[in-house]
Amino acid sequence: MKSKFAGIVIPPSYVGDGLTQFQRSLARMEDYGYDALVVPDTQSIWRELYVTLTVMALATQRVKLWPAVSNPLTRHPAVAASGIASIDELSGGRAAFNVGSGDSAVYNLGMSGAKLHTMREYVLAMRDLYAHREAIYQGKTIRLMWPNRRVPIYMTGEGPKTLELAGEIADGVIVGTGLQREVVEESLAHIARGAERSGRTLDDLDIWWFIKWNMDDDKRAAVREMRMTLTASANHAFRFTLEGKHIPEEYKEPIRRLQAGYAFHEHESHGEERHNAQLVEDAGLVDYLAERFTLSGPPGEFRQKLAGLKSLGVHNFLMAFFGESDAPGKQERFAQEVMPNVD
Repeated sequence: MKSKFAGIVIPPSYVGDGLTQFQRSLARMEDYGYDALVVPDTQSIWRELYVTLTVMALATQRVKLWPAVSNPLTRHPAVAASGIASIDELSGGRAAFNVGSGDSAVYNLGMSGAKLHTMREYVLAMRDLYAHREAIYQGKTIRLMWPNRRVPIYMTGEGPKTLELAGEIADGVIVGTGLQREVVEESLAHIARGAERSGRTLDDLDIWWFIKWNMDDDKRAAVREMRMTLTASANHAFRFTLEGKHIPEEYKEPIRRLQAGYAFHEHESHGEERHNAQLVEDAGLVDYLAERFTLSGPPGEFRQKLAGLKSLGVHNFLMAFFGESDAPGKQERFAQEVMPNVD
């Protein structure tokens, strides 16, 4: 099966030449052969999702477009369904929606991530809005009268129950559990179990693996630039429970300390002296988290690890670049030296 690649994009600014630079980077990534471009939905840190998706729809011709990741708490299902349907119409049918429990978008507002029953009700409400133009949500009738096409709904999950729910009710799944063999195999088994409940198999779902990356011939330098996102991964992927997630016993207490000290206002922010970058260093978790959640080092290591994931049944890769230096050069190198050589 041919691999597909998605890339996360974040506009640096919409003032001065920021818009032009962003449009050029989108066109360049489409030319590289990415199948989808996705953008974070976190109002407290980055620019408004649907403004950015509009820019992306107008600046590209072929790639799929979706958020990574919306949540049920800041986006009412009727508002989200209308917003993404507008992007779908504008882009000629290239949009999908993607929802998770919520991370920096909700915690920076003093809220907590959505519970599983909320996720289920939310996705089913969006499905009913597209299918029937109305739905029951939180005991009330809600309506959406204009879309003529059902936009695919994806779910992002890191826990067993969320992955099973995604397999049961979503069109696609973005998996953020990690890259180790036992983690991959068990994650796919959970999705398959959920899919079976709705009379489906893994082949009926569009499954993507979330991978944070930074390319450098000096692996240690690559990992050092990503320390803040290692902290973010541990804080999010292990938030609700550490059990059943293949975490070695000696790392559980350091992970709890890391989570207790996480600074949401710094979420995914670069900087050598950032609190979150130092937090993972102080916890002694850099090597473990880098191995579990990231690709780092030279192109040959990327090709080897992606080939290993393919052998486990993973074919679609959502690549989130979190390097700090020479982003354009590293993106080009990844596109030329890795993407064509994975199949």
